[in-house]
Amino acid sequence: MQYEIRGGQFPVVICTLAAGETMVTERGSMVWMTPNMTMETKGGGIGKMFSKAFSGESMFQNLYTAQGGPGMIAFGSSFPGKIMAIELAPGREFILQKRAFLASEASVQLDIHFNKRASVGIFGGEGFIMQRISGSGMVFAEIDGELVEYQLEPGQQMVVDTGNVAGFEPSVSIEIQQVPGIKNKVLGGEGLFNTILTGPGRIWLQTMPITSVAGAIQPYIVTG
Repeated sequence: MQYEIRGGQFPVVICTLAAGETMVTERGSMVWMTPNMTMETKGGGIGKMFSKAFSGESMFQNLYTAQGGPGMIAFGSSFPGKIMAIELAPGREFILQKRAFLASEASVQLDIHFNKRASVGIFGGEGFIMQRISGSGMVFAEIDGELVEYQLEPGQQMVVDTGNVAGFEPSVSIEIQQVPGIKNKVLGGEGLFNTILTGPGRIWLQTMPITSVAGAIQPYIVTG
């Protein structure tokens, strides 16, 4: 499989497949393809389908396969931002926020990832349930806004608003910390909790999470 990422604020990844090669997506991300690309929708077994439903992801996957010769398929982002290409190999895994997965080669495994710390589960929101990608092949992740990457050294920390965490390496630990001070909590406008990422490992941050955009425009939506 060969790929090219094109576009500006609404990018697409254009994948060129050899005959018999397959791409996987969990949502309606296909934007165009050649006529010889066939689609098949599959579930992942009762247990896996339940875990997907619990995490807010689709219980089914769409498989697109090139039949009878080379094929082309493009997957598009659903929000202004970037498409990040991640190359996996055995023993090289990554954790993504649950809405980041766009598409991948069929050799990639996508599993639910629960953060083990109780505080993350109770207060973490988007940081509680994430996705673990493993196996081998290319994965394409959707990033809201711009992408910023940091390499954390052992013990080095980054304090992040939870919605801005796009992903990180499994060696990075995550926990939730209260914003200090009653006045800060009530009047600061930054929420009650922050996410603490601790190295070693790489982290990926996104500058404009869709949840923040929704919260910003909510006061201006007229209902009734």
